[in-house]
Amino acid sequence: MKSETLLTIQEAYKSRDLESLNRMAIPDFRELNRSNDYSSVLMLSCNKINHLLKIDSIDADAIMLNLEDGVSQEDKPFALVLCAIFLMENKSSNKKLIVRVNALDNGGYDEITYLNQFMPDAIRVPKIRTPKEVKSVRALLNDKIELHLSIETADAWHNLSSLKTDKEVTTFYLGVLDLLADIKLPQSLITRENPTMLYMLSHFLVTCKTMGVKPVSFVYQEFKKLDEFDKWLELEKSMGYDAKGCISPDQALHVNKYFIDESKEILRAQTIIKLFEMHQKEGITGFVDEEYGFIDEPIYKGALALLK
Repeated sequence: MKSETLLTIQEAYKSRDLESLNRMAIPDFRELNRSNDYSSVLMLSCNKINHLLKIDSIDADAIMLNLEDGVSQEDKPFALVLCAIFLMENKSSNKKLIVRVNALDNGGYDEITYLNQFMPDAIRVPKIRTPKEVKSVRALLNDKIELHLSIETADAWHNLSSLKTDKEVTTFYLGVLDLLADIKLPQSLITRENPTMLYMLSHFLVTCKTMGVKPVSFVYQEFKKLDEFDKWLELEKSMGYDAKGCISPDQALHVNKYFIDESKEILRAQTIIKLFEMHQKEGITGFVDEEYGFIDEPIYKGALALLK
């Protein structure tokens, strides 16, 4: 991003000039990242410009552009426009860019309508409850944008196996804190030995897998306790998980380390090299692959380094 553009954005946000920010949110073409092999999903609040500036440099497979929790009601309109601006600043990305909107009864439908024109790779809807709600979102959402769902209500858990209403409903996130609160169970159950917690993880995983949905395990809130975080990762990997939500870059690094599949990474690198060299012969050094997302020369060089 040009320094003068960034300065204008920062000044408009600081002065609470929503009209000026809106003028900077200009819809344009985006290359969608259709990859489904991400493991680390890092949450970034869209009202934190300094966080959004780090999208390219963060070692996370997917970025969750957050408009919901952690964004005050007063900041939500600004966060939405900043989200749109930074989507346009990242017209193609090897990271999957997902926007977590607010609950449907708290502005979610309006946010989805607005974001359609800026083409995030996916929209994540919190507090989902029924297949009817999913269908209403899917009818509103651009056909090319994936729909992701947060499973964090008693109704969503009860209806889990029927929430994949079409092929573009691709990913579910286990929101364990809200789910436990909604079914009147204490958060003290969140231990690696608790049978209820193990059941929830198992049921969520198997139900998702049988539907062809990607299951993303819950966010571990104690982000400084990386030793305990690693033990959760060991457990979840042994169960069959390959993705987890993160709230810090360090957590994302640990997820990448634990969930890496070396044979899969080698095959990925070999394919990227082959695709890049094939396109390079035609004078193309930046393109989007349906399976591996955006590929350019730095991605190609990274694949070469991996094989060495």
